[in-house]
Amino acid sequence: MTHIPRHIGFILDGNRRWAREHGLPTYEGHLAGLNALEDVLRASVDAGVEYISFYTWSTENWNRAESEVSAMMKLIRRVFKRELKELIKAGCKLVVVGEKTHLPDDIIQMIHDAEASSRDGDKATLVMCFNYGGQQEIVRATQRAIAAGVDPDSLTPDNFAQYLDHPDVPPCDLIVRTSGEQRLSNFMLWRSAYSEFLFLDKYWPDMTPADVGAILDEYTKRNRRHGA
Repeated sequence: MTHIPRHIGFILDGNRRWAREHGLPTYEGHLAGLNALEDVLRASVDAGVEYISFYTWSTENWNRAESEVSAMMKLIRRVFKRELKELIKAGCKLVVVGEKTHLPDDIIQMIHDAEASSRDGDKATLVMCFNYGGQQEIVRATQRAIAAGVDPDSLTPDNFAQYLDHPDVPPCDLIVRTSGEQRLSNFMLWRSAYSEFLFLDKYWPDMTPADVGAILDEYTKRNRRHGA
């Protein structure tokens, strides 16, 4: 019987390279990646994964060409209006981790509305990592602990974690990255301390529900010792 990880983190990599190899503009690669994301999320939810994190936009991505940034913000708006709305209707809860200041006002409102409307969802929790960086999240957690007047000598990994963005989100059991790259790229640094890693030699737009099954089968073969 397949042992289902409680929390899978997906690093969605390779959209732009997929577009180039298909002779398409960058936007089409991101659009294809969005379609794959919906399929992967649904397959993961149906398989019984409780938490599914997906890295949609890093704090470093703002350095890309202005035209690409503008196109991506349009796609993000579509995600909230269509794909995520359908998953929320299906009983999923959405939380967004990342820095919300300096985002367009309408996207901030979309985040607020989606989180509020899905608060009672119990089928699975979708963790959208948007304007996100793992180092920045740890800095924010430290700032929150300081603001709360926590005695530094009393801090432990367990009680520090309560100051992370959405502290109810547990550590990642498995982190999957596509496109053959083998690095975290500032993704879930605190929650990846004992994660299993799986690096796939395919671009994100080529991901299918069948890949989710293969990922879960691979996870079953892993022997997680957590340092023991």
